Amino acid sequence: MNMQRQKVVDGNIFERLILSGAANLKAHADTVNQLNVFPIPDGDTGENMCMTINGGIAPMKNVEKNSVGEKAKALSEGMLLSARGNSGVILAQLFRGLAKGLESKETVDLENFATAFRQGVQCAYDAVVQPVEGTILTVAREATEYAKDRINADSTVESFVLDYLTEAKASLKRTPELLGVLKEAGVTDSGGAGLMYIAEGMLYATQDNDVKGEGYESVKTVNLDFGKFTEDSEMEYGYCTEFLLRLQRSKTDLTSFTTDIFIDYLSGIGDSIVAFLAGTILKVHVHTMTPWKVLEFAQRYGEFLTVKIENMTLQHNEINEESRKKTEVEELRVRKARKKFGLVTVATGEGIVGIFKECGADVVIEGGQGKNPSTDDFLHAFDEVNADYIFVLPNNGNIILAARQAADLYEGSEIIIVESKNVGQAYSALSLLDYSSDDPGVIADKLKQDMQGVATGMITRSVRDAVLNGVEIESDDFIGFTDKTMLVSRKDKTDAVCGLIDKMGIEEKEYCILVYGQNGSENDCDVVRDYVCRHYPKVEFYSVYGGQEVYDFIVILQ
Repeated sequence: MNMQRQKVVDGNIFERLILSGAANLKAHADTVNQLNVFPIPDGDTGENMCMTINGGIAPMKNVEKNSVGEKAKALSEGMLLSARGNSGVILAQLFRGLAKGLESKETVDLENFATAFRQGVQCAYDAVVQPVEGTILTVAREATEYAKDRINADSTVESFVLDYLTEAKASLKRTPELLGVLKEAGVTDSGGAGLMYIAEGMLYATQDNDVKGEGYESVKTVNLDFGKFTEDSEMEYGYCTEFLLRLQRSKTDLTSFTTDIFIDYLSGIGDSIVAFLAGTILKVHVHTMTPWKVLEFAQRYGEFLTVKIENMTLQHNEINEESRKKTEVEELRVRKARKKFGLVTVATGEGIVGIFKECGADVVIEGGQGKNPSTDDFLHAFDEVNADYIFVLPNNGNIILAARQAADLYEGSEIIIVESKNVGQAYSALSLLDYSSDDPGVIADKLKQDMQGVATGMITRSVRDAVLNGVEIESDDFIGFTDKTMLVSRKDKTDAVCGLIDKMGIEEKEYCILVYGQNGSENDCDVVRDYVCRHYPKVEFYSVYGGQEVYDFIVILQ
């Protein structure tokens, strides 16, 4: 289909725009990541946005009807579950609002298409508690308004997207003037850049020069040896059964349907149950010995979009033999009894994960800087906890939006987000975790209180020359910072740690905890210990192995 003279958008045109936009974003993902460096090598905005939009592509392509409303709805629902990182969540919300604006429409003219874009912008702004200008929000808003205002009788899909892209580029260039940290680092906003690349790919599609390529995926797979489950094997762990079900009006009342219907039934034949709604799509996960019963029950209410059934005994045997590591299969094999309080947190590094579990965390989602968990990851974690009230410590400002989005979707428990920004705050809160109060509000307040006064600093390698917060940085320096505030840059890593400690107000603290990662060592810790003991004799020093990748050292002062 030649799109250059098109004046309306149908389902097929919408799909082409999205596919080309997503492919172009993937092609420039590394560029977007680099903008997120500041100059710390933890940039993952490009990856987060790619994984978010890719989560909606398969559902969208599965819609056979040439309806822009149906295509947009499927895309939005898939993105909602796959969203990760602040920019990913905001992107998902942009398309969620867009889908609402296109609801029930087979085709739309450009005026209505632009109005739907405006709804997307509003939805994205509403999802952020304190919207910050100079980000993807600004780029989306200014590009939408500019393109909408320029629509006239001669406008085409091509001219609309061209106008959107033109202003997106201009808005992106202005982001450093709105956000000081961007100007200081000499970069534009990474999320805004990702949105610009999506728009660029859309423009190519309108010119019949679609960007080709598969969607971005980051999936760990296990190669199973079917010989591990023979004719004489016994089923021990059952089947991991997952599906997406589109509820059908002919089978159930959509207004009164709740996930409790499924949870109640599945509780009798399985465990590790996840059941939640995204629009009229029901996602279900259950471990059961009788998967056919699950499927038969589900079809009473709708029709399947996807189905996956895996032999967990086979998975267990293979993974146990090759890696000897605990897996979800092992951890969830026996359903935990329902309890009143539980806690989910996020961490990366085997040492840190172990510490958090020892301190009382029920589930530690593997993730953090550079490895943001998705909305779906949180939903699975909530179900694993199986508690009336679940507290969440995200431990990273870039993870909070995904946690909030998951909390809005989850119906099985009351989710309470305690907005921890780093592992130091989480460590302090978890080390004093106390459920003796029967009031979840009191417990949440105490978690927040226990995080107060904790100073957390990180050491890593710089990837570029820069001047941040008055600190001159050369590429490959060891840099130390707190919450993105640069404090030191040194050639030697232990020198950097000691310099960071000096600038973090250690003289006012009682404890200094040094968490060393994969690129640190006990010898490094000994050097720092000697320094602290000589210069701050009243401060107790401890070192622990964290195993984290991005940061060589994490300094926690209490």
